[in-house]
Amino acid sequence: MFESMETSRSSTELILNPDGSVYHLKLKDEHIADTVLIVGDQNRVEKVSAHFDSIEHKIDNREFKTHTGRIGNQQITVLSTGIGTDNIDIVLNELDAAVNMNLDSKTPKDTFRSLDIIRLGTTGGIQPHLPVDGLLISEAAIGLDGLLNYYDCDLTDFEQEAEEYFASHTDGTGILAKAYIREASTKLLKKLSGNANTGFTLTAPGFYAPQCRTIRAELRYPNLFEQYQSFNFKGKRITNFEMETSALYGLGKMLGHNCVTICAMIANRATGNFSLNHSKAEEQLIRYVLDKLTT
Repeated sequence: MFESMETSRSSTELILNPDGSVYHLKLKDEHIADTVLIVGDQNRVEKVSAHFDSIEHKIDNREFKTHTGRIGNQQITVLSTGIGTDNIDIVLNELDAAVNMNLDSKTPKDTFRSLDIIRLGTTGGIQPHLPVDGLLISEAAIGLDGLLNYYDCDLTDFEQEAEEYFASHTDGTGILAKAYIREASTKLLKKLSGNANTGFTLTAPGFYAPQCRTIRAELRYPNLFEQYQSFNFKGKRITNFEMETSALYGLGKMLGHNCVTICAMIANRATGNFSLNHSKAEEQLIRYVLDKLTT
């Protein structure tokens, strides 16, 4: 898989800033902790780093804001990604390049760093039993966006079987991108287990029709929501919609990093309920994850 990395990358493939940092994130190896928390919203970076005892690096470029600091002896990076799997494509490739490529020669380093990457997000549930403001960990993600179809990925038997089942379960959506399924890191699932529900997450390439919402524009496939709700592969159900996790899991696995997503469920699409205080739910999520990482 990595044979093509043995030669140096051209200036149009691995693009760097004048200071030698990776192009979009503006980061170098020394700016990045082994534990990286990613958030969609720039404003959530400060909400996380407010819990740090100290901050060592603050870097801001486009929608990508990074704070690296410490809680006790634990070094943690928090980085905003913006919305969507296209941004995750940038973030995962550039995080990996920053820590695993010699940016001067644009060749792989002799020593490999494997990052623990945890996405802290918000999500909408699709099963009526899931509580609004509760926490939800994505055991696996179903990518409706098509991004991973551009990469030469290896699949586990479970992922292959789940993909085939999902394709048959949603038969008749042939003009849509081929869905793919990737699992979370078992290491991080165990680390974050506790007071959180688990399930399969649907990663959508948009907020409205791809998540079965309609305001004025009509849906081509109006029955998809019910098909998603009734999905049941070996006892695993689809629990929620969001917009980043499938790319995170797929690229993280390809590049040798451990990845997991945990979200505050601020809406339940099945019951029509929305959080009365989603900021409080986000703060609960941040405290839960930081407590799991530092105790």
